[in-house]
Amino acid sequence: MSEFIVIQVGQCGNQIGSCLLPEILQEYDVRTNNEIGGKTKRDKIDLQQFMSSFFNLNSKCSTIDSLSDLLNSNAKARFLCIDMEDSVVARVKVGKYRDLFDKKCLITNYPGSGNNWAEGYCSHGPKYKQKILKAIQYTVEQCDNLNGFLLLFSMGGGTGSGLGTFIVKLLADNFPTIERFVVCVYPTGTEDVITCPYNMAFATQELLSSATCVFPVENRSLLDITLKQTGRYTNSRGDLSPFRPFEDMNKIIVDMILHLTSGSRFGGKMNVDMNEINTNMIPFPQLNFLSSGFSPFKLKNFNSTSSSQLKNELFLSSCSRYNQLLKVDPLDPRYMCMSVTLLGRGNYSINDMRSYIDRLKPKLHFASWSTKAIKVGLCNVPPKGLDFSMLTLCNTSSISNLFEEILSQFVKLYQRKAHVHHYTAIPEFNFEQFKECQNSLNDIVLFYREIEQLKPSVLVQSL
Repeated sequence: MSEFIVIQVGQCGNQIGSCLLPEILQEYDVRTNNEIGGKTKRDKIDLQQFMSSFFNLNSKCSTIDSLSDLLNSNAKARFLCIDMEDSVVARVKVGKYRDLFDKKCLITNYPGSGNNWAEGYCSHGPKYKQKILKAIQYTVEQCDNLNGFLLLFSMGGGTGSGLGTFIVKLLADNFPTIERFVVCVYPTGTEDVITCPYNMAFATQELLSSATCVFPVENRSLLDITLKQTGRYTNSRGDLSPFRPFEDMNKIIVDMILHLTSGSRFGGKMNVDMNEINTNMIPFPQLNFLSSGFSPFKLKNFNSTSSSQLKNELFLSSCSRYNQLLKVDPLDPRYMCMSVTLLGRGNYSINDMRSYIDRLKPKLHFASWSTKAIKVGLCNVPPKGLDFSMLTLCNTSSISNLFEEILSQFVKLYQRKAHVHHYTAIPEFNFEQFKECQNSLNDIVLFYREIEQLKPSVLVQSL
């Protein structure tokens, strides 16, 4: 089976990773408590093969029923935990799953990156480069069929945005043939750091050039989904309560990741490997940001009168703007769609997917060179506790709205040279990077606008 190395960077990235690992074990029917479970639904010999996607396993271990079995086999999760302050990683070191982590893959520092992209990228990056590279190389050497790196971090702080994107570039330079998949969180709508616009802009510029595929999510979208699904976190005035819903928001991201990687981890009628997503979804190198819509969210019970009706509802929901993890509408006729992938988990049929494609095509404004760019994937194994689920990936020009929002916030600060001194105080940072970043984001926005207007032959010449 395909293998992944998860690299979680910064506080947000490590919190998502801490939620991801137990969910992976749950999908594989591995009991993590002392409860006595019945027979699992999946064959244990096959299960061990599937688990190799995220774990280095002992080939002599014939069955894995519980966390104890996993630990007794000396299995290690293929996770790297990196943070420039140690609060979240410290909890990993003493938590229930601490023995699943290789200590060589836990890298921390103190006191952090000061919410400064330049501190993470220009200072901590070079300082910890060899240590991080050594940990990555150590993990790579234990893989038999490495499919790609899966990176998790936030774009708003200093360590996630700075060191996270430094690592993406480090991977591009040292492992150019291995795909780099990035799940990054934009704190749009919930920014609590004044320098956040700078951090988001600099980090976005790096991902446009160094990442293979980027699956961005926005806090404002995640928050809207959790409010809609649970009804929690509000008081009579409609304001947010002091309780912060990050746990549910991280759970949505994890469910998306599990679905995204399911075709590489389990069997299926028409499985889609992660590498196929890059091949089919990215027409030009810099158009590597993909919107994702997911259904159902496991934050509430999902009932329907029949499996046919349920599957249809899930398809419609996954395409709806209300279920997108970004503030985009893939069906908006004002924007151009370059490619779509429908990934179903559960007992979907080929006819089901064909009917969804037939219904989707008239609603999408496809580029003239990609009118048939719809990829379908079917994985036999549904998510734990569900019968079906659907993930829709879309490469659409409407994602340029995210770049425009970042650019707008960046310009508001930069025009006044506000907080610029925090970045120029880092010796390795060049002041000219502000102008370069602004130009880079402006260029990518214009590129999307040109795509909506130009014919294929003209576009190719412009590249």
